[in-house]
Amino acid sequence: MRTDYRYLPLLVPLLLPLLLAGCGTQRAMPVHYPAPLPVHPVPLPVARITPPDEVAPLLAYHQSLRRMTQGELLKELSGLLMQQRTPKLSLQIGMNLMLTRGGGDLPRAQAQFDSVAASTDPAAQGLRPLAQLLSSYCAEARRLGEHAERLSTQLKETQRKSDQLNETLEALKAIERGLPVRPSGGPAGGAR
Repeated sequence: MRTDYRYLPLLVPLLLPLLLAGCGTQRAMPVHYPAPLPVHPVPLPVARITPPDEVAPLLAYHQSLRRMTQGELLKELSGLLMQQRTPKLSLQIGMNLMLTRGGGDLPRAQAQFDSVAASTDPAAQGLRPLAQLLSSYCAEARRLGEHAERLSTQLKETQRKSDQLNETLEALKAIERGLPVRPSGGPAGGAR
């Protein structure tokens, strides 16, 4: 049996519309995709970048100041005052002034701390909390100092009044000793 292919080009145009019509009449089957697997983010190890600690060296500096004598503190202060002002240097000057115990040094120290706390300089950003803490410490120390001064003045005034009352009491005792002694005898009204 031999296949004759010469009619094939005539059959293709006739069969092609039938094939296409057959595809259009069938209903498409719904495609079921498998449910997507839940995606869990994989934690990546993150290296934490910590800013340089600006406060720890200042705390160590304060501890070294506390071990100095008044002469050494004044020498250190004069050296600090010669340098160009930075927020860190202002805190160091304030810490020194807190310990020198000179007249007006505590308000000057508080002014140094307040200037750092209110500064917009980027270098002061990490130092602001310490500056605020030290400023509040100075304010409290000033308040306590003024209170102690008032109490001392009250104590002196009370001591002066006590001494004055003791002198008055001793004078009254001296007058009483100088009075003549009453005779002790019969009734004071006399007998009838």
